[in-house]
Amino acid sequence: PASTREQQQEFIRAVEANPRGYIAQPTISLSIAPCFVDNQIESRHIDLRPFVLYGSDGATIVPGGLTRVALRKGSLVVNSSQGGGSKDTWVLYE
Repeated sequence: PASTREQQQEFIRAVEANPRGYIAQPTISLSIAPCFVDNQIESRHIDLRPFVLYGSDGATIVPGGLTRVALRKGSLVVNSSQGGGSKDTWVLYE
């Protein structure tokens, strides 16, 4: 979403050269959370992956989850294979 016109054209050429190597997906709105970075608090984009198990007794919420976090300020990349990180998350419920 923040690429230059030149970067967009370069990417179009790369996709045209190898269309099977790419998958399109929409950019989603991510939450922002405070993170401790270089001895100070800074905001980072995050997404939460809660875990819900479904069986014959219905749904069970697992008291934990995975929060994926963009490690660079302003980045929307949260997946670890592309430079994101993760945080342990506790899901509290009554």
